[in-house]
Amino acid sequence: MFHRFVFLYLFVHVLLIPAVSFAESDPTDSGIRTLDPVVVSATKTPIPLRQVTSAVEVWTEEELQQRQIKTVVEALRLSQGTAVFQNGGPGGSANVRIRGGSSRQTLVLIDGAIVNSATSGDFNFAHLTTDNIEKIEIVRGAQSTLWGADAMGGVINITTKRGRGPLKAGAFFEYGSFNTLREGGHLSGSKGPVDFSVKLSRWDTTGISQINSRRGATERDAYRNWQVSSRIGMALPLDGRFDFNFRWWNASVNIDSSSGPSDVINYKNESERFIFGGTYQQPLTDWWTHALTLSRSQNALLNDPGTLQRNLATGMTRVPRGSGNPNEIRVVANRIESQHDFRLNQYVTVTAGYQFREQTGENEGGSSPFSEKIVSSHAGFGQMQFNVFDRLFATAGVRHDYYNVFGDATTYRVTGGYLIKETNTKLRSSYATGFRAPTVNELFWPDFGNPDVQPEHSQSFDVGVDQTLFAGRLTISGGYFWNRYRDLIQTIQSAATCGTGSFGANFCPVNVASAKTQGWEGMVNIVMVREQPWVKRLELKGQYTATLTRDLMTSDRLRRWPINQASLSLYYQPVDSVNAILDFRFVGEQYNGTGNSQPVDSFDVVNLAVNYDISDQFQAYVRVDNLFDEEYEEILYYGTPGRSVFGGIRANFDLPFGGGMN
Repeated sequence: MFHRFVFLYLFVHVLLIPAVSFAESDPTDSGIRTLDPVVVSATKTPIPLRQVTSAVEVWTEEELQQRQIKTVVEALRLSQGTAVFQNGGPGGSANVRIRGGSSRQTLVLIDGAIVNSATSGDFNFAHLTTDNIEKIEIVRGAQSTLWGADAMGGVINITTKRGRGPLKAGAFFEYGSFNTLREGGHLSGSKGPVDFSVKLSRWDTTGISQINSRRGATERDAYRNWQVSSRIGMALPLDGRFDFNFRWWNASVNIDSSSGPSDVINYKNESERFIFGGTYQQPLTDWWTHALTLSRSQNALLNDPGTLQRNLATGMTRVPRGSGNPNEIRVVANRIESQHDFRLNQYVTVTAGYQFREQTGENEGGSSPFSEKIVSSHAGFGQMQFNVFDRLFATAGVRHDYYNVFGDATTYRVTGGYLIKETNTKLRSSYATGFRAPTVNELFWPDFGNPDVQPEHSQSFDVGVDQTLFAGRLTISGGYFWNRYRDLIQTIQSAATCGTGSFGANFCPVNVASAKTQGWEGMVNIVMVREQPWVKRLELKGQYTATLTRDLMTSDRLRRWPINQASLSLYYQPVDSVNAILDFRFVGEQYNGTGNSQPVDSFDVVNLAVNYDISDQFQAYVRVDNLFDEEYEEILYYGTPGRSVFGGIRANFDLPFGGGMN
């Protein structure tokens, strides 16, 4: 409890500073403005954030590096409206949910490639590092009209860094708690019409026990991750552009089982993923632009059940089911999209497009092997965007998908916003429908899958206000959201003749459930002091989300959804060469099981990152995770790291050959 009072003390005193600093004249303010971030995911066209009529959050490369964040999921833990759950420490399965939805209702893209699993429906963020990432866009609320299936809760769109300027090379080395060792190198730059950025990294750690060691688990579960990411771009004649993106990782992690719970010896998951993405953009006239996207994501997951399983509650040991018979799941996701943007006049832009999407999955070995199964779709979509005098903004869109396994799905979306320039106030609202297609497992898993299962559907509404004051030094945002989910797929005992094996007689997925979520979101960003002695910059950013969930069949709360979540980040830069960030995260009480069972206590965690620029070429840093050694569980039974200290050094050099574009 002591650390909570310390943080509150600092927070209250820091808040007193704006009363003085806002009143002071700052000669450095004149003529200096921060550029408005450009967002693509909300409309599929690049527009400034101030014109976006959806609830959006953007993480930049600079913000990720200031915190020395290793994985994307660490940033999403601090994001608004998201809930993150990870099975233990590094490498443990991690998924993300938005606004009360499930992880299967969150669509994740990396450089235009859909990376949600064809078999499970969600994306495991555990192995995705922040290496070479330029931007993460999080769009909350149903986005199926533009992005198709699985975007009922929202979209997380991740973009790889583009090479710019003179040829640069760099490397980093980090060592820390749990014998953690990370190292890597990168090369980037541009010359004439060509630009590129490539990075290689490796991460090794002895880790922690995936099942909480305080419950009696003794085996440390090691983790290893190789990662390569690259982006190659070329400027083409007549303002065209081609980009090719590639990301690969090979990761291995030892895990445990929540059944019991149990400490499992030599239980291991190995994952190898290849992600390819290519985009060709070409203006055809001064009012018509075409973009063609082709992408492929393929993942092989090898699961070895281990050699010995010890139940921590009873102490009994046994050989794990399937021991000696590892299984390998292979999934592939292909996407082809042709998008045309027509600027009809200064007020109206029309977007029309076609998408082909194909997902395949197969399982070799194990107790339930199955051959390759395919879920594919053809879709057409259209959207109109309105911008009247940079004050009134609106979008209206519709989409129709046709699937090979269940038929049609039609969705639509309308949004609106009004910017009061005189007060820098933006009002925004949206209403949309969404759907989630059944997964390969739900359709075809042996002795379980139900070929008659239909897609899930949703309705989504939100309204919000964004306010900027004091020449951009104070930003406040608040809003309300509401979601209704119907035809949700749930595994129950049904009259359908699908479940006849180990799952139990007639147990299979059917569309029987419905749910409702609603809540409030708030954000504040305060630049409290700038260009003062020993305070180059002092900035506070905070967000709070209240999410009320209800299973409309039972009136219970949805599992693994805390009502209250909040985060605070205090950035302090005393001089040009030094900066520090203190991050505080609070997650309220939740239920791990259905029927309001298996409660998981609330927790709060504080992280600290300090960076020191030794010179233009070298930077040293220290990161302390879980500064006050909080004992907590994100998921019942699974452990989380205690206080962890990491130190590293980065080197960046301009190479003596090559040059930037003029």
